[in-house]
Amino acid sequence: MPHHAADKSLSEVHQSVDPLKKRSAWRRALAFFGPAYLISVGYMDPGNWATDIAGGSAFGYSLIWVLLMSNLMALLLQSLSARLGIVQGKDLAQCNRYYYPKSINFILYVLAELAIAACDLAEVLGMAIGLNLLLGIPLLAGVCISVLDTFLLLFLQRLGIRKLEAFIIALIAIIGLCFWVEMMYVKPPLGEVVRGFVPGLPNKAALYIAIGIIGATVMPHNLYLHSALVQTRITGTDKKSILKAIRYNIADSAIALNLAFFVNAAILVLAASVFFKAGLHEVASMQEAHKLLAPMLGNQWSSHLFAIALIAAGQSSTVTGTLAGQIVMEGYLRLRINPLVRRLITRLLAVIPAVIVILLMGDKEVDAMLIFSQVILSMQLAFAIIPLIHFVSDKARMGDFVIKPYVKVLSWAVAIIIIALNLWQLFESGSEWIRNTDSFFIKALTVLFVAGFIVLLGITTFYPLMLQKRKQNSINMHPHRIGIEDIGQAKSFDNIALALDFGEQDKAVIAYALKLAEAHTSFTLIHIVESASAKAIGEETQDYETNEDKRIMDEYLQIFTAKALQAKGRIGFNNRVKGIAAIVKEEQADLLIVGSHGHHSIKDLIFGETVNSLRHKVKIPVLIAQ
Repeated sequence: MPHHAADKSLSEVHQSVDPLKKRSAWRRALAFFGPAYLISVGYMDPGNWATDIAGGSAFGYSLIWVLLMSNLMALLLQSLSARLGIVQGKDLAQCNRYYYPKSINFILYVLAELAIAACDLAEVLGMAIGLNLLLGIPLLAGVCISVLDTFLLLFLQRLGIRKLEAFIIALIAIIGLCFWVEMMYVKPPLGEVVRGFVPGLPNKAALYIAIGIIGATVMPHNLYLHSALVQTRITGTDKKSILKAIRYNIADSAIALNLAFFVNAAILVLAASVFFKAGLHEVASMQEAHKLLAPMLGNQWSSHLFAIALIAAGQSSTVTGTLAGQIVMEGYLRLRINPLVRRLITRLLAVIPAVIVILLMGDKEVDAMLIFSQVILSMQLAFAIIPLIHFVSDKARMGDFVIKPYVKVLSWAVAIIIIALNLWQLFESGSEWIRNTDSFFIKALTVLFVAGFIVLLGITTFYPLMLQKRKQNSINMHPHRIGIEDIGQAKSFDNIALALDFGEQDKAVIAYALKLAEAHTSFTLIHIVESASAKAIGEETQDYETNEDKRIMDEYLQIFTAKALQAKGRIGFNNRVKGIAAIVKEEQADLLIVGSHGHHSIKDLIFGETVNSLRHKVKIPVLIAQ
């Protein structure tokens, strides 16, 4: 697979951590630790809480084995994902683009985005419920407030991957501490807890909850994310260094995911010990659980800790969906967009359905929506797991790092278990929908959905086996490259436009213009007046600011006249972007030079992004002078 710098996963933090610089072996090992903690928050997000509480209150300790099985599945699959990223230097989405045809890739992309939206829905609802329980903020307001964490994530990403990992680890510590204290209050009977590790499903309702637990634990988008996060570390290219990196990341995954298992098990045990034992078998609501904890345990702190841990879980897991969304979009579509826009899109895809459900159906349906979101996640799992197993089993591309035969058997066994459970649930749900409706359209749609699921499953499974007979797709972000022979002679500039703000940046703008000019080049100096009067009456204004700007423009023109250069000044009014673009077009300029205003992140939203907006309005090269 050809690989260029522009094609790297999470390019802004790619290989930004260098373990080899650490002096001691212990510090070098610790430098590899961190990616799995970002992964683990997805395994203890609010969606898990809903399924764990529902499972514990309805079936006691009997579904703990499902949590353990899910955790072991997660550990195996995340280790495969890390191996793929370390060895091939590509994330799962990029590899899918390389192996599968465009039509299948588009469907896989949509499914991956659907999984991310389902995960984000759980995070939004969990945060809103936590804020409601702890501070009394209405659910609808809490859902809207959750949009603000977009800016927190952007801030953390700017600090670097290690700072981001430290923030997540701190939140995980808060969650773990809260439930450690909860277990001290509950004091569950260890014998009954141990018997919960014996596999068994009491009834069909338990199957629905079990699939939700699997979907909440083994999260499909985490497989995309882990294969990219391991590439934030610099590893050697020799066999020994790669093997060491793989082992360190497996250890990292084991520790992080076992912490997630403790949290999930603690939630289920809490529900089983408090609600199931009291005969309250239908406590599936986190609000109800919070309300009942204090009177049943005789301690108000049990309710407070529950809410604090829920807020920490919701906040920490937002990172997972955002980064995974970036990887999925860049890998499948070769499309990079502004991180703020990407985050807002992801957040709104979760906020809008949450707001609609709360407005139409009320707060009582929130927990049902949480559990449903986890079942959706489970339904997407096969389409991430099957390609992953194919890739790490490919001797031609993995070389000495291809997985062992027994690991391959275990991996396919996990895939088969998940697929079998999903198909069972799919047929059960489909049969129920058909039985409960008289509409031919709904019946036909249900049959088509089930058939489409099975067909796509078959294609995903068997298509990589026929790769030798097809030309593989490019995974590169920039497939259309040129050679030195393709580069012609650049033309000189006849008319250079200078966007001036009559400030310090003008020095750089004029200096670049003079450096790029030829003997025949003319210059157009542009300034936009933005006073209140200018915005109101435009060119007719004669206010102080307009007259002062005209005077300064004359002084600037004298600079060019003194050098025997042809230049003219143009004063525009009202909107900077539209005014500059209009003058550039009228003067037929073939290069525009603008000064950098020096704003970043949130300041761009406050003061405006002149350069970014302007480059979309003009059809000539734009040079940013700094």
